[in-house]
Amino acid sequence: MAREEIYTGLDIGSTSIRVAMGQPDPSGVGIQILGAAEAPAEGMNKGSVTSIEDAVSSISHALESVERMTGIPVESAIVGIGGTHITSQESHGVVAVSKADGEIKEEDIERVIEAAQAVATPPNYEILHVLPRTFTVDSQKGIKDPVGMTGIRLEVDAQIIQGLSAQVKNMTKCIYRTGVDISDVVVGMLAAAEAVVTKRQKDLGVALVNIGGATTSLLVFEEGDVLHSAILPVGAAHITNDIAIGLRTSIDLAEKIKVEYGTAVPGDIPKREEIHLSELDENESSVVERKQVAEIIEARCEEIFKMVEKELVKIERSGLLPAGVVLCGGGAKLPGLVEVAKKEFRLPAFVSGPQNIAHTPVEKVKDPAWATAVGLVVWGASMAGKGGAGVSMPRFSSVTEVTGKMKKWFKSLIP
Repeated sequence: MAREEIYTGLDIGSTSIRVAMGQPDPSGVGIQILGAAEAPAEGMNKGSVTSIEDAVSSISHALESVERMTGIPVESAIVGIGGTHITSQESHGVVAVSKADGEIKEEDIERVIEAAQAVATPPNYEILHVLPRTFTVDSQKGIKDPVGMTGIRLEVDAQIIQGLSAQVKNMTKCIYRTGVDISDVVVGMLAAAEAVVTKRQKDLGVALVNIGGATTSLLVFEEGDVLHSAILPVGAAHITNDIAIGLRTSIDLAEKIKVEYGTAVPGDIPKREEIHLSELDENESSVVERKQVAEIIEARCEEIFKMVEKELVKIERSGLLPAGVVLCGGGAKLPGLVEVAKKEFRLPAFVSGPQNIAHTPVEKVKDPAWATAVGLVVWGASMAGKGGAGVSMPRFSSVTEVTGKMKKWFKSLIP
């Protein structure tokens, strides 16, 4: 298989950096993952860079691991960007159809999307994605693809996702420092949706909740298009912090307790069940009730879901998404989380890892924590039009211009 058909997804999270390398499966169905590696994220906080040196060494470490595993050098990567600085807003664009016979061409679509991009972006922000939702030709609304139709006036309703320019530049700077080119910058939750959510779920109406280390991101789809997106500043690390405070233990021990004994449903635990902390750490001698740990976890999970529910209320979709809520991300593996989600959202809920993965030597990529990294590979493949997960999202990204300028600037710096 040609080198250019191998895609590398680099998911830079708050707690881990994950790299997945894959290619479209030769059978034409799904994606084949060749290698995957992760490294703890240093120099990152809530998806933003706090120390360039530390972030560069973490990213290099993850990239080197995947190169060793596959024997293929990473030359360029599709980068997933997250963080609480990412915002979205509605936008509307209108243009006159250019052809005298009124037939709508690809150029008209590009022009109307550009018109939608001319919204008042807050200062210091730059547009990362423009996601066209529906087009209107003259006064006929709800058109998905107007190419070839006839009309005089073309309008588009779009969702614009933007990020703080400084944060985006810092992130790209870290990656160029590792000697890897950036082929695209994608908002992490959009990439995760490519891997986890099926086309049918997107058509029916679904919320994807990605629970990461320090952030939880929400993406709502309806009729196949993105209806709403939000990134909330709480995640699975907050659950660990709560356990550490509640039990007066170290963070590392709290993480072990969460992973080995944690559940979000205290009602399932027998009254007398205890955790002997000495089994996890010989310096500890206390004994805690497992039910107490579950109550701490349940309280924080309810809080996270209440924040997500508020976002659904904003767009009047509370309790109204037929395909329910799909949970992914590292935090989604917590036992009992689905029950809490069903109760809070009054909707069907389930945990999902990346779908559409053909046979792979790396079994761990089917884990919900790998949704974004695998989604970036799927994104790369579908951008190139080679398979992918049947993605029909038009790609209009202004990031390429920014990364192009950055690349020239970097080339001039490197001796």
